[in-house]
Amino acid sequence: MSTEINKAFVQQFSDNLIHLLNQEGSMLKDRVRVKKTVGKYDHFDRIGRGNVSLKTGRHADVTYTDTPHSRRRVILDDYFWADLIDEEDEVRMLADPKSDYALAAAYDLGIKIDEIIISALNGNALSIDSSDASSTVALPTSQVVDEDFTTANSNLIVEKLIEARRILMGHSGSIRDKATLVLNADALASLLNETEIQSADYNTIKALVRGEVDTFMGFKFVTVKDGILPGTADGTDTAPVRCFAFLERSVGLAMGAEPKVRMDKLPSKGYATQVYANMTLGATRIEEEGVVAIECVQS
Repeated sequence: MSTEINKAFVQQFSDNLIHLLNQEGSMLKDRVRVKKTVGKYDHFDRIGRGNVSLKTGRHADVTYTDTPHSRRRVILDDYFWADLIDEEDEVRMLADPKSDYALAAAYDLGIKIDEIIISALNGNALSIDSSDASSTVALPTSQVVDEDFTTANSNLIVEKLIEARRILMGHSGSIRDKATLVLNADALASLLNETEIQSADYNTIKALVRGEVDTFMGFKFVTVKDGILPGTADGTDTAPVRCFAFLERSVGLAMGAEPKVRMDKLPSKGYATQVYANMTLGATRIEEEGVVAIECVQS
């Protein structure tokens, strides 16, 4: 048997991984602005509002507005996933579209992409002004629906969703842009329990839990695994879990390199097959007005 890795296996595995990553990997990648990037960092441009002037007469001089311009810098990092396959016959499994290795890699890489996006939603953004000076920008408290909103130490409730929607609409007048609510299973269960007395909402949330629909109050609900959202589910209000409502245009994902795969025989590992996948990316919050954190006290 040849000690070389069959190139067809490598290509098939790579194609399967990318397909699975797009279909079953990241839950949030297609809910934000994605930009192809070359280099270690890139920018998302921000164009502010200027002034509309009144024309006071015929042939009046034109008054120019000074449209504000700034940027958000995103720094890209390299990530990888690797595993060893001891039995050479198992290499044949890599060409199987249902390969456990492809599923594991796609799932792990997808979770990492979601973690990076959520970190950008919650963390400090790096702002670059017109003179190229940099500063950090935190998500302001005005964009946070705290855990005590209407009900002390509450989990996710309908009133919090209404408030998040009000904040987003107050800045843009609508949420016609892709609006997403990222939450965990505990928050979704809380919403189901809280809306039992409101039959219309209750039926919608039941359908959300069953996976029959994915939209409520104008938000597409995206449920991520436990531990990805910031905060601690410890039953106190000292570190509430943060769910996020956000608009597509307000969060940017810079892709320096889509996940790619290679396989090698490693003599130092008894010629076991190493499966290696890597990607380069980074994310940033482009504008605070399109992101709302919803604090939820969970047990």
